[in-house]
Amino acid sequence: MFGKRSTTAPTRPAATMPVRDAAAAPAPVPVLSDPGGSGRAIEIAIAAPTEMRKSDEYYQTKSMIFGALIEAIDLAQLSRLDAESARDEIRDIVNEIIALKNVVLSIAEQEELLDDICNDVLGYGPLEPLLARDDIADIMVNGANKTYIEVSGKIQLTNVRFRDNTQLMNICQRIVSQVGRRVDESSPICDARLPDGSRVNVIAPPLAIDGPSLTIRKFKKDKLTLDQLVRFGAISPEGARILEIIGKVRCNVVISGGTGSGKTTLLNCLTNYIERDERVITCEDAAELQLQQPHVVRLETRPPNLEGQGQVTMRDLVRNCLRMRPERIIVGEVRGPEALDLLQAMNTGHDGSMGTVHSNSPRECLSRMESLITMGGFSLPSRTIKEMIATSVDVIVQAARLRDGSRRITHITEVMGMEGDVITTQDVVVYDMTGEDASGRIIGSHRSTGIGRPKFWERARYFGEEQRLAAALDAMSVVDESQAA
Repeated sequence: MFGKRSTTAPTRPAATMPVRDAAAAPAPVPVLSDPGGSGRAIEIAIAAPTEMRKSDEYYQTKSMIFGALIEAIDLAQLSRLDAESARDEIRDIVNEIIALKNVVLSIAEQEELLDDICNDVLGYGPLEPLLARDDIADIMVNGANKTYIEVSGKIQLTNVRFRDNTQLMNICQRIVSQVGRRVDESSPICDARLPDGSRVNVIAPPLAIDGPSLTIRKFKKDKLTLDQLVRFGAISPEGARILEIIGKVRCNVVISGGTGSGKTTLLNCLTNYIERDERVITCEDAAELQLQQPHVVRLETRPPNLEGQGQVTMRDLVRNCLRMRPERIIVGEVRGPEALDLLQAMNTGHDGSMGTVHSNSPRECLSRMESLITMGGFSLPSRTIKEMIATSVDVIVQAARLRDGSRRITHITEVMGMEGDVITTQDVVVYDMTGEDASGRIIGSHRSTGIGRPKFWERARYFGEEQRLAAALDAMSVVDESQAA
């Protein structure tokens, strides 16, 4: 066994920790902001289940070299270096270990091994090459041997694997510990985030039977705008102009959609049109919104501690932010009784507040909000809840992920009021699917519903946006007539 550095190599402070997997290293080790160094690890092939992956011999060699590395290096000293210097230090020592142990590797294999070990010590191990790719929307790890990714709306199996479930669990613990959370047998479900805002969910054994399950919703380095959504076909140029006006004139907006439909992305796009002098407060389970305004206060929930104390819920955050002199309140996701507090905020002078809800249509969104309030234990009559929704919410924007993997804004719907015991709505813009092309991509178009003046017209006039709104509606009507012809 390679000891505390041979006399044939320069002396370095020895670590006192036992040999173990890199992911078990102490929490202070730095996380790379640009993993992969030269970029070699960024290119990772997509592998079908039948393709060959890295051999067991490779992992045995890596484990042996890593054990020697842990004995030869002072991790406390390493944690004080910047990421690039730490990576160079590790590479130098690993090269010495390979030479001293007479390990036979090709140049390509040695470079791959160096990158893997650096990623283990400084980052998130086998996940680093996937995190470095900006074309991946989701990373889904189902135990140590199966890792899937979503690219362009399609799920694919990769050749990424972990040494075992212990290494995967150590990486999960490293991720969640950075935001003050924990995941173990006593607390096997955890929501967290990466330093770049990517959303993380971990569910560990005994709830996950086949090993820890790690799901990462990645954020693009370049934040999307409505103009980019237009280029992707998610919304028409005229529809984007209407959404921009809705954001500017302080309409209360609920973004509705299913899982992976692009709700948070759309919410980020709409917040671009908040004035820079407005005070904005965000409330989220795991902070992932990327607002560009200078005056933003970000609040995040907190789970209970080991004694079951200290929990801070979404409802606690929403109620507290009302005392913080907000001009707009942004709730990342409404999934519980905080729906009532958000409605009260919308109805008490905090115009322009926004939130997202999981639902499949604007009508279902209204029903779900009513259900969330009812399940919160509030003894309010159904009609009272509906009246609160009708008087608080101005616009529902429906997002959907279509069967070809593309994402579209399918409805821009305004809430009109009450007729009897029913909340009435009116579609301003809808998306019509007309077929699909030879490659299976869905073909469709956005059209106006012929509304001359939507309900928020007076609000647009108050903010001096009525001419732009009229021009957008007229332009969409002209497009509809030309398509009909």
